[in-house]
Amino acid sequence: MPMKRIPARVNAPNLADPKRARLFVIVARDARRAVVFRRGPTRKTRLFVWNLRDDTLEAGQWFFGRIYERRCDLSPDGELLSYFAAKFVKPYGTWTAISRPPYFTALAFWPKGNSWGGGGLFEDARTFLLNHSQGEREIVALQGTPGAHGIAVKPLGRYSGGGEDEPIYTERLTRDGWSVNTPTEEKEQSFNAPVWIVFDPPRTRSLTLAGGGKQRPLTLRVLTHGYHEKNGRSWVETADVLDHEGKVLRDFGRIDWIDKDHNGDILIAREGRLERLRRGDIKAGAPRLVADLHDMTFEPVEAPSWAQTWTKRRPVKR
Repeated sequence: MPMKRIPARVNAPNLADPKRARLFVIVARDARRAVVFRRGPTRKTRLFVWNLRDDTLEAGQWFFGRIYERRCDLSPDGELLSYFAAKFVKPYGTWTAISRPPYFTALAFWPKGNSWGGGGLFEDARTFLLNHSQGEREIVALQGTPGAHGIAVKPLGRYSGGGEDEPIYTERLTRDGWSVNTPTEEKEQSFNAPVWIVFDPPRTRSLTLAGGGKQRPLTLRVLTHGYHEKNGRSWVETADVLDHEGKVLRDFGRIDWIDKDHNGDILIAREGRLERLRRGDIKAGAPRLVADLHDMTFEPVEAPSWAQTWTKRRPVKR
């Protein structure tokens, strides 16, 4: 399928700048707290905690390797992060871990060795569903952290250990209120084409935005047009808002990530920037810049003591 079938907004002038940092965010479902994965260059990722109440960011560790963001999850209160990582070198190659964001230092660690499956989901505050096969569920005892303290670890469904970003990504989206429409035709292009795999029609997912007063609910929609953009993003996605009749009310163009805050605001990540569009400005207002995370240089960061234990929580700022 030729690239001309992808909507023009995917191409210039809204083509994502391949040199800009990639951002991916997960919002905690029971707290106004999120984690931000800031990737760039390709094999370097820095973790942030985004306080959604005041839009402050807490910078944390860098990871030198590959983080598979779509196989990650947050505990309901946002205090624990599960992530799937790869260095593809001995002794472990790849692994799933649980840490205290914004740090990657593992409290629980399950080696895997390959990139098939991996990651997991927090079913609730005390239950973690690990996407490893039966022979890959043995936890490695780390110094001072002998296991998943106070957390029951179970396999992720009947076929635990299978898939790649799926089924974790869609299961997490569905759990968090998104409706996912996955049936579509995948059309493989030449590996050197602008986009390797094109989805026709685009895959879509949608999230209801509650109306205020007499206003009818709106719909936040993400369209996934393709996978593996040459010299660009892994996923080619655009987003818009539909009114109650299904008409496009607002077009965001290319995005890296988009979701809603607990207060109804729309949160956006694109071109290395985090943005917030207030609920009342959806029709015509301009998003407010929260932070530009593009210009950063890798540096080693050690996790503080509170992030290296299950029992101690982060200090409270007064």
